[in-house]
Amino acid sequence: MKKLLTSVLAIAFFAFTISVNAQDKAAPSPFSKVEQKVGTTDVTIEYSRPGVKDRKIFGELVPYGKQWRTGANAATKITFSKDVMVEGKTLAAGTYALFTTPGQSSWAVHFFEFGESGAGSYGDKKPKLTVNVNSVDLGAVGVESFLIFIDQLRDTSGVLSIVWDTTLVPVQLTVK
Repeated sequence: MKKLLTSVLAIAFFAFTISVNAQDKAAPSPFSKVEQKVGTTDVTIEYSRPGVKDRKIFGELVPYGKQWRTGANAATKITFSKDVMVEGKTLAAGTYALFTTPGQSSWAVHFFEFGESGAGSYGDKKPKLTVNVNSVDLGAVGVESFLIFIDQLRDTSGVLSIVWDTTLVPVQLTVK
């Protein structure tokens, strides 16, 4: 009887421990998904949104001149249903990992063929496309949570905007 009671208590303890660990917790960098039509092209972006949280972001947390996975937790995934022009350069329809190399006034934006979601898996690969764009200083306005969206929509174009802290990186998209 004593063994049975000990076994039941042990099972109850483990079941309680598992249920406590399985409870929903807010993610420090929550997942976000953007689905936007640009002309007749579907664009989907999946990424995580880190917060500033009283930190100096660009130049410190995210160093200038070093490739960054552009978000948190895993590589940012961007899918185009049709071929697009990114800053005037052709990018074939497909799914890509979006990385950037921040600079003080100009950023390199890299599109890698999407494979694994981990940032380390892209370090030795060559991007399918890299474009350079000038960043915009937002001054005191600032954005707490990292954000990617498509704005300035027209019949055949839009701007992929990467925004965090006081920096905006506008990337011109054109579709056929």
